[in-house]
Amino acid sequence: MKITGGIVTYNNIKTIERCIKSVLKETEGKDYDFSLYVYDNGSIDGTAELIEEKFAEVKLIRDTDNKGFGAGHNAIIKRVHSDVHFVINPDIYIDMDTIGELGKYVLSHDEVGLITPRILNNDGTEQFLPKYCPTIRYVIISKFPGFKYLRKRYTRQDEGISDITEIEFCTGCFFGTRTDYIKRKRGFSNRYFMYCEDSDLSRRVRAEGKTILFYPSAAAYHNWQRDNTGNIKGIIRFLRSLLVYFRKWGWEF
Repeated sequence: MKITGGIVTYNNIKTIERCIKSVLKETEGKDYDFSLYVYDNGSIDGTAELIEEKFAEVKLIRDTDNKGFGAGHNAIIKRVHSDVHFVINPDIYIDMDTIGELGKYVLSHDEVGLITPRILNNDGTEQFLPKYCPTIRYVIISKFPGFKYLRKRYTRQDEGISDITEIEFCTGCFFGTRTDYIKRKRGFSNRYFMYCEDSDLSRRVRAEGKTILFYPSAAAYHNWQRDNTGNIKGIIRFLRSLLVYFRKWGWEF
């Protein structure tokens, strides 16, 4: 079995070293071949130079400007030749063979389009991410006081999922897929610079009759520091992507 991983980075020097070290460590000496690709979107903080200096085995692709999350991953997907491919955020790290375990499961289950593990905070608590596709009440109304319960419903937090479970939405921070399948899908839609590209991909996968699985017995840590409502630029990007998504898939309440 051949597995590839792809990381898209833009000024992530604070987190990407830990990410790469953990991925390379947990995939070393296993019963599969693993290769890691990093697409640098024109970082100016020394990220690309750090990778060149410390990780000669990583296949680094350098761009001159920031073309976005989906575009970077699509550039990697075009280059890889493997059985299974993983999309990995630069703020992810692992301490178990999550990649091998999920990769083997995908290859033995043809019906699976995307698979994602349990995502944890640095302290080991679960990071409850959405498991349903975005709706107006889940992504907008849930932000207001008195409606926080909608966030729990959105993430299926109260269900305490402990078995492999089909979900609607696959987070873009860490997931696996058959390489030939994601190539046929042409990766992420280029209509999104950042945000909602994973929601769009999830809808396209499910529309084709494939399943998306949450695989809770394997895990990845997400050193999540981004807040899409924390600054004006982030809010504008998020709302633009949300508008594109709802125009395409419908304004579901």
